[in-house]
Amino acid sequence: MTKKSPAAELIERSNRLGSDPKITNYAGGNTSAKGTAIDPVTGDDVELLWVKGSGGDLGTLTEAGLAVLRLDRLRAMVDVYPGVEREDEMVAAFAYTLHGTGGAAPSIDTAMHGLVDAAHVDHLHPDAGIAFATAKDGEKLTKKAFGDKVVWVPWRRPGFQLGLDIAEIKRANPKAIGCILGGHGITAWGDTSAEAEKNSRWIIDTAQDYIDRKGKKTPFGATVKKNQALPDEERRAKAAALAPTIRGLASHDKPMVGHFTDDPRVLEFLASKKAPALAALGTSCPDHFLRTKVKPLLLDLPANASVEESIARLAELHEAYRADYTAYYEAHADADSPAMRGADPAIVLVPGVGMFSFGANKQTARVAGEFYLNAINVMRGAEAISSYTPISDAEKFRIEYWALEEAKLQRMPKPKSHATRVAFVTGAASGIGKAIATRLAADGACVVIADLDLAKAQAAAAELGSTDVAIGVQVDVTDSAQVERALDEAILAFGGVDLVVNNAGVSLSKPLLETTEKDWDFQHDIMAKGSFLVAKAAAKALIAQGLGGDIVYIASKNSVFAGPNNIAYSATKADQAHQVRLLAVELGEHGVRVNGINPDGVVRGSGIFASGWGANRAKTYGIEEDDLGKFYAQRTILKREVLPENVANAVAAITGPDFSHTTGLHIPVDAGVAAAFLR
Repeated sequence: MTKKSPAAELIERSNRLGSDPKITNYAGGNTSAKGTAIDPVTGDDVELLWVKGSGGDLGTLTEAGLAVLRLDRLRAMVDVYPGVEREDEMVAAFAYTLHGTGGAAPSIDTAMHGLVDAAHVDHLHPDAGIAFATAKDGEKLTKKAFGDKVVWVPWRRPGFQLGLDIAEIKRANPKAIGCILGGHGITAWGDTSAEAEKNSRWIIDTAQDYIDRKGKKTPFGATVKKNQALPDEERRAKAAALAPTIRGLASHDKPMVGHFTDDPRVLEFLASKKAPALAALGTSCPDHFLRTKVKPLLLDLPANASVEESIARLAELHEAYRADYTAYYEAHADADSPAMRGADPAIVLVPGVGMFSFGANKQTARVAGEFYLNAINVMRGAEAISSYTPISDAEKFRIEYWALEEAKLQRMPKPKSHATRVAFVTGAASGIGKAIATRLAADGACVVIADLDLAKAQAAAAELGSTDVAIGVQVDVTDSAQVERALDEAILAFGGVDLVVNNAGVSLSKPLLETTEKDWDFQHDIMAKGSFLVAKAAAKALIAQGLGGDIVYIASKNSVFAGPNNIAYSATKADQAHQVRLLAVELGEHGVRVNGINPDGVVRGSGIFASGWGANRAKTYGIEEDDLGKFYAQRTILKREVLPENVANAVAAITGPDFSHTTGLHIPVDAGVAAAFLR
């Protein structure tokens, strides 16, 4: 049997550890392995360190996510270390210790892994371990729970000095298998990958077992009845009603995407007597507060408070939160500190309802919520065995506004044109709607595929990526209750809505005398009434957010062109076209732009044409259905066939930053039909 390389063993261990939520959270912690490899230049063996690189995630780690360093050069850095006051300079020096090309950038914890005299090292952020790390008497509890197998390390900001400290602890405590890092997490080591993993798991399991056996059964205190969870349906309805307002508050400084959870552990915490005091203490582990901010905004009203009361109080609390955060920044910033990044909360807690979390994209928002749930677990454990005592605000500030953290943020790629925007597209499981959804997702938007067929909507969403990118929802746009429910699903999934595309449509091609009343109502209900219902429901959320937004109608060339044998279709498209003008005037004061797209001859990929419209139009023009696209192209000025992607391009453009001052416009996407010129 071929022996696995150190890197291969490391990746397998990392994936196992990273996939277990009780061990670490997304992108939290780091792991390493030491070993030898052939130097391609000299042909000699060289000692190397493989370590998870900056920003990587253990659960999904691959070889590309590892930084590979020469141990001789890394260890030689000890001789030039200028002291803790200048330890940040050592991070840049890691670049001179790298072996080979490619790979990830070394993280701030690289020194810990390289300097500790063990072949395999794990640094993790398990909830049970951080409970000990944040307990008021954590050092004493560490001795009681672990004996001489685990050593307490007082809080120190991650960096070169912490690596030196843990290396010395390992040397001075030969029986130790790891340590508890005050305020932070755990580190464990072993001579083999299996031993390191075993030791990591033993520390975590022992910590949790101690909490379970010795800890108080109600660490958060008595339940406050008025703050208990609302019934499921009422809770979700209130969450959807509050979400747009909360998102608007969290986006005061810059737009944010939201995430909502009513996890039972969150609801239990919010219903507890200690919740207000513990929430005010904030989080402790750097991985937590870098994503959750130093503390959340907690609504101080009972669960049965009305939506109107809650919105009014949230506005007051938001103002106070911003003032408090600004004071925190000003109290600890110096001349070299990065500028304040924003004073809005990343976590908003509503008793009886749940937690709203925010970030620059859905994944970041979701992970922020997951990290605060980790923080709740930490507080529960610390309060069970002691009292929760996070690191000081001064130390939190040193991490949050660390020059190295700022540099990492500055390296982030420039956001795409539709980043932070939530798009709701009707009739988007196929044809033009699907092309629009695909384009908006490619431009950075979160997309809700709304369609009459739920299975097709979900399948189309899955093609775009995970539920952090797109979701599918079922909606009959002629039913106001279904429209509101679908928009509530979008709001709970992404925090709100910014961009609505009224695309759902059908068509029957008949002359006047063959058009029945049922035909007329069928088309008007879906396109005219349906667009009205969607716009009305979406407008409530758009106005509540206070972030502006876009509503786009996919109308038609036929809204202005009198074509033969389609009285019902063309009339309802004209209705849609005028809705654009009316809503542009009405919603403009809220910063909501309303524009229309007038396509023509979109045959390929079109659900309407495939459902019989194409055959009827071909019959009307006396041609074969397969030739319809070419026929439409030849009657245009540009002699080009119009595809769904052409319509999607127009939607992306009109809702993008370059058209920020345009509303009430109809854009022809018809390759040039002179009879349909608007002016």
